[in-house]
Amino acid sequence: MSLYGLWIFAAVYFLAVALPGPGVAAIVARTLARGTTGAAAFVAGFLVGDLVWFTFAAAGLAALAQSAYAVFVVVKYAGVAYLLYLAWRLWTSPVQPVAEGTVEKGQKASQLFLGSLALTLANPKPMVFFLALLPTVVALEKLTLIGFFEIAAAISIVLPLVLGSYVIAASRARRLFRSQRAMRAMNRGTGVAMAGAAVMVATR
Repeated sequence: MSLYGLWIFAAVYFLAVALPGPGVAAIVARTLARGTTGAAAFVAGFLVGDLVWFTFAAAGLAALAQSAYAVFVVVKYAGVAYLLYLAWRLWTSPVQPVAEGTVEKGQKASQLFLGSLALTLANPKPMVFFLALLPTVVALEKLTLIGFFEIAAAISIVLPLVLGSYVIAASRARRLFRSQRAMRAMNRGTGVAMAGAAVMVATR
């Protein structure tokens, strides 16, 4: 595809990723509570999920994706359950000092990856973008294999850049909370935000 068309896609996709939604709420809430620990795996799940939706759209499988209703209902509620689990962990876990370390016990990188992947596949925002809005930006019927990989590369750059910016901003905000009481209040507040993101996914 043309360089101009690729830039148009990247700009539209940037806005779609940057707009607050369940995914952004989840990554900000988790970073506020746990810092940048596990953030790479969490972002990777969102990235792979978006690449899956893009592949569906580019391969002309939008109708198939929409018809596989039962599968996506299962994925949707798996994502909801994961968000509620994170919310419960944030509400009940003991206060931790503001420091970066290894992934906390019970929160392995693979679990974080699969959780954000399930959330992305269940989230209505990427569904709408890739299955409905993307064809208005890119002529998918004329998309070549090279064009496919060009767009996939743009997705692989834009999404980590945007979500990484959210992680950095939330991590810096987290450092403002020093006292045990403030940290506990922040953990519980982010737990409520995470539960709210679960409700957003479940009700759409």
